[in-house]
Amino acid sequence: MAEIGIVIVTYFSEAEIGACLDAALSTGADVVVVDNASGDGTIAEVARRGVRLIANPVNRGFAAAVNQGFAAVNSPYILLLNPDAILESGLDALRVACELPRSAGAGGLLLGADGRPQSGFMFRALPTPGVLILEAILLNRVWAANPINRRYRGLGADCSRRMAVEQPAGAFLMIRREVWSELGGFDEGFFPLWFEDVDFCRRAANRGYVLYFEPGAVAKHTGAHSIHKMDVEMRRVCWYRSLLRYTAKHFRPTASRAVCLGVLTGSLLRAILESAFERSLKPMATYGKVARLAGRCLLFGWRDEVVLSGPLK
Repeated sequence: MAEIGIVIVTYFSEAEIGACLDAALSTGADVVVVDNASGDGTIAEVARRGVRLIANPVNRGFAAAVNQGFAAVNSPYILLLNPDAILESGLDALRVACELPRSAGAGGLLLGADGRPQSGFMFRALPTPGVLILEAILLNRVWAANPINRRYRGLGADCSRRMAVEQPAGAFLMIRREVWSELGGFDEGFFPLWFEDVDFCRRAANRGYVLYFEPGAVAKHTGAHSIHKMDVEMRRVCWYRSLLRYTAKHFRPTASRAVCLGVLTGSLLRAILESAFERSLKPMATYGKVARLAGRCLLFGWRDEVVLSGPLK
């Protein structure tokens, strides 16, 4: 049994998965790919390299696919790796960080196409109600340097040293199997994606575990390749749906309602601005769906049978 396993979830990843797998296989880790019904040549690229593959006939969502991959690998340390991330180092540094007292896992240094660290993405603080409200009402876009946003995105942090962080990026994250099992893996209710890794990090912190950023492990990361395969309207609605689910799950009712109000306000602002910019009424329809989701959560809290009977059906 390999000490380290690697789980890669693909969705229309034909252009990215080859280089990702070539680098992953060079580490000697046990690699498994879980494909969420890609309609391109992703599976052929995986088969060409003889990598173990779980091919889902339908898109089961990112969280469910990750859980499938973790169940298929017996290693004590498992790296969750995006298909658009190419390892540029070994994985020993991440394993060492995982062995620290009360460590749940560790994320590595992500470099963009320009070779610079992806600050603001590769680790963040766990989102607070204030962070999500500022995100919803566009203040973080208009005033990105505000202190709440800077703390949330870890802007200005020293990326040259190992440190404890609240939320390493799920694109390049090694997790101890025993912690994964204790927490029950990713919550598959975050469908099709977004906030499942944030939710996992918060649940780990609630159990007293620590997560680390380890710059000794490096990967080059493109980012968001699969997201662009989704319809723009679906991307917007699903992101807010996952945000609202996370909010209801982890915040007190008063704070959760405040976030719902922030999403309602932000939906109106975004609908007006994006409709004017795009010279189209489509954003109005999209953010109308987001507003209805937020309204249902505001009135009823998060109840799947109520929320999912709305705009996503």
